[in-house]
Amino acid sequence: MAITGRVAALALVGIIVVALGLPSWTGVLSVLAVLALGVVVDLLLAGSVRALVFTRRGATSVRLGEAVEVTLSVANPGSRRVRGVLRDAWPPSAGVAQERQRVSVPAGGRQNFTVRLRPTRRGDRQAYRVTVRAVGPLGLAARQGSHQVPWTVRALPPFHSRKHLPSRLARLQQLDGRQAALVRGEGTEFDSLREYVIGDDVRSIDWRATARSTDVMVRTWRPERDRHLLLVLDTGRTSAGRVGDSPRLDAAMDAALLLATLASRAGDRVDFLAYDRRLRAKVTGVSGADLLPSLVDAMAPLEPSLVETDARGMVAEVLRRARRRSLVVLFTGLDAAPLEEGLLPVLSSLTARHRLLLASVGDSRVAEMALGRGDAEAVYDAAAAERVLAERRHVTGLLAGRGVEVVDAVPGELPPALADRYLALKAAGRL
Repeated sequence: MAITGRVAALALVGIIVVALGLPSWTGVLSVLAVLALGVVVDLLLAGSVRALVFTRRGATSVRLGEAVEVTLSVANPGSRRVRGVLRDAWPPSAGVAQERQRVSVPAGGRQNFTVRLRPTRRGDRQAYRVTVRAVGPLGLAARQGSHQVPWTVRALPPFHSRKHLPSRLARLQQLDGRQAALVRGEGTEFDSLREYVIGDDVRSIDWRATARSTDVMVRTWRPERDRHLLLVLDTGRTSAGRVGDSPRLDAAMDAALLLATLASRAGDRVDFLAYDRRLRAKVTGVSGADLLPSLVDAMAPLEPSLVETDARGMVAEVLRRARRRSLVVLFTGLDAAPLEEGLLPVLSSLTARHRLLLASVGDSRVAEMALGRGDAEAVYDAAAAERVLAERRHVTGLLAGRGVEVVDAVPGELPPALADRYLALKAAGRL
C-alpha cells in the first residue's frame, strides 16, 4: 500500500483550516477520519497488482554501442482497471532510455511497453524486476507490487576492425591466384604450369612437363588451404590494463575477430580458447558463416580475471587441443615479469610442435610520454616510459630468439598489423 502526495496535502490543509477556525481538535480528527475513509475506499477500488501477468519478447543480443528494443506485455485478468506507473528496472550499463512509463490496463485487457536499450558494456545485461504502482480512482492511495520478469540481452563485441577486412580479402585473392599474382614457397599447393622465365626458382621446374614441351616448364603454386589456427586469448591480470577507454582484453578481441574472419575466408580452420587459470571459453569445430557469430557470442561475457595467468596450464590446454602442427596466435601482454616467470620456461614445448605468433596491445600514451621534456615532471615521466619501452624490446628479443614472432601495436593498429603478418606467413608458405 502507498499513500499518495495528494493525501498528505489534503491532511495538511485540513489541519490548518480547522486549527484556525475551531477551538478544539475535534474538527481535526473529523478531517483525518474522512481522509482515512477515502484512503480505504481508494485501496479497495484500485486494480490488483499481484494478479498482473507479464511477458517479454524482442531481441536477445545487440552489438555494443547499438540500440535494441524489448517489448514488455502486461495482461490484467482482474475485474478492475489498473492505472498508475510502471517501472521496468535494468542495470545502468543496459542503457535503458526510459524506465518509468504510465500504465492503464483495463479489466481483461493488455498493454505493451517498448523498452529501448543501448548497452555501454559488453556481456549479459539482465532485467531486474518490474514494479507497478496502481492508483485508486480518488488518487489518494495506491497498491504497489513487484514481479520478476527475466530477460537477458547479450552485448556483443563491436568488431570495429571489420573496416580492414575488404582490403585484406583483396590481398588474399591475389595470394589465391584469382588475380595475376602467383607465389611459390615451402608448404604450398600446386596450381598450374607455365613457361620458365629468368628469376624463377630452378626447383620449381617440372622436368616431365618440360620433356613433353619445347620450352622449360615450371610449376606455379598457391597457398595451402585447410591450415589450422588456434587463437588463444589470455584473460589474466595483464588483460585488465586500460588503454584509452577500454581494457586491453577488448582490443585483443577485436584483433582476434579480424584474424579469424580473414583466415576462415582463406579456407583455414579456426579454433578459439580463452584462458587464465582455467578455460573460460572455447569455440571449436565451427566454420564458414557460423564462425563469427560463435566467436562474438563466446567473447561477449568474458571479463579480465585479476589473477596471474597459469602459463603451464595454458600451454597444456593448447597442446591437448591442437594435435597437428598449427599456427597458435597468443593474445597476451609483453610485461617482462609475467612472461619471464610464466611463459618462457614452458615455451619450448609449444614451439617444438607449433608455430607461435604473439600479439600484444601497446599503449600510445607511453610513446607520447617518452618524448616529454617540458619540465621536471615530464622528464621523469619520459624516463619511466623509456624503461617500459626498453623492457618490451627486451622481451620481444627473448621471444624472437626462441622462434616466436611478435606483433606489438596500439589498439587501432593491432588488428590490421596482425592480419598482414598472417598474410605474409601464408604467402611464404610458413603455415
